[in-house]
Formats: sequence, structure tokens, C-alpha cells
Amino acid sequence: MGKLLIVDDEQDIREFAKNFFMKRKIECLTASNGREAITLIKNEKPSLVLLDVRMDEMTGLDVLEKVREFDKTVKVVMVTGVEEKEALEKAKSLGAIAYIHKPLILEELEKIVMKEMQ
Repeated sequence: MGKLLIVDDEQDIREFAKNFFMKRKIECLTASNGREAITLIKNEKPSLVLLDVRMDEMTGLDVLEKVREFDKTVKVVMVTGVEEKEALEKAKSLGAIAYIHKPLILEELEKIVMKEMQ
């Protein structure tokens, strides 16, 4: 099974998701911002990225756009606390495979991650 990268500017969400998936024997990496995420994607080649839409400096959409310049294959699931139709459409056009809403429903998140990490 590959690596999971969790990108969120909220430390409690990163740690919560990391602990949840580590208990399921999934190797997890975390990033607190877009620049860190891009570096980790380039260097660590995760199988799946959980990417927060709203972050300071770079939004999740900015990150996804940059990532697509050098990696068209990494699977990305967008995570957001608000319903943004335009953001959803742009994420889909950039190849995001799913869109999950906060607060995170663990069963839903686990189902998507386990399916995509196979």
C-alpha cells in the first residue's frame, strides 16, 4: 500500500486524520501549507493526497494546479468546510477524484481512502 499525504492548515485535523489512518497501517505524511505539500508530492510520491481547499498563502486549488504541472497521476481528494460550486468544478477539471466536506465523516473518508490506496 502506498503513502497518504494529508494537507491542512489546521494541526488538529492533520493529526486526527494521520492517527486514524496510521491505525489502519497506512503510511501518512502531513503538510501544513501548499508549498510544503508540493515539495512532499515531488519527493515522496504519495499514492493519495487529502487536500484542504481553504488555506493561507496557497489554496488547495492553487496547489492542485501546480502539482498537475509535474504529476498528472497522483490521486487527489479535496477537503472543504464550505460548499463552493466553482471550486468543485475547478477541482474536477484538474482531476480531483472526490470532494469531502468538513467536519470529516470518518466512515466516508475511510471508504474513499481505502478504495483509492489499493
